[in-house]
Amino acid sequence: MLNPRLQDLMDARAVRYEIVRHRGTVTTNEAAMATHVAGRRVAKAVVVRDETGSDFMVVIPASLHLDGDRIHRVTGRPGIRLENEDELLWLFPDCVLGAMPPIGHLYGLTTYIDPCLLDGQEEIWFQGGNHDELVRMRVDDFEEIAAPFYRSACLHRRMASVGVNS
Repeated sequence: MLNPRLQDLMDARAVRYEIVRHRGTVTTNEAAMATHVAGRRVAKAVVVRDETGSDFMVVIPASLHLDGDRIHRVTGRPGIRLENEDELLWLFPDCVLGAMPPIGHLYGLTTYIDPCLLDGQEEIWFQGGNHDELVRMRVDDFEEIAAPFYRSACLHRRMASVGVNS
């Protein structure tokens, strides 16, 4: 079932979207494969904390991995680390672990988005709080409801074989 916060936001903003059901998966990249969508077109929400204790969300293509050093350089936030499972459960109590929507403000989090995710794309796909559905919508509508910060540099590692899975 789609996350109620997300559902309410999309309905309130009257954005058009489609729910695409798929077999249960664990990672966002597996969800992309299950729906036959290129991983570079599916948004993966990664939640991190800086050394001051501030949590924020970084959204990158599902097929790639977060680059903590690049996040630090681009945002100026020191001491970047991934949130652990207990922290994620506390921050996203109405989501299945690891399936949070890439719209941080629903949970009081700033959202930074990797510009490589939207480059040349008309649609975006993302998890809506569970591991057996993806939300598909136009990029323009996503930008309106997500209100992310963009940075000029890509926020992922160049090597897809090393890094963070979610």
